[in-house]
Amino acid sequence: MNRWIQGLLITLLILLMAPGLGNTAGSSEGAELFQQHCAACHINGGNIIRRGKTLKMKALERQGIASVDAIAQIAREGVGQMSGYGELLGPGGDQIVAEWIWEQAQKAWIQG
Repeated sequence: MNRWIQGLLITLLILLMAPGLGNTAGSSEGAELFQQHCAACHINGGNIIRRGKTLKMKALERQGIASVDAIAQIAREGVGQMSGYGELLGPGGDQIVAEWIWEQAQKAWIQG
């Protein structure tokens, strides 16, 4: 294998292993699941039903929802007035959408 191809392969591996770069498929799947099942009530991380129960970091912290796993459990089982979406999200979908929500909350729901 010539040095140019070898260098290209090493560069690609580094990019795939870099945080946030190798997980674009999961991220886009999370965004799609959120759009299909959550966005009607949680537009841009807000909440049209209960104003204080948003997906913004400050509200999550206030409610003691401080991890991806906590969000996944709520997505799967529901809480309060919100029904669980475990079956609709499919196998592992709760975790995928929770990871996407957590990422958005970390970025203050600013897209792009």
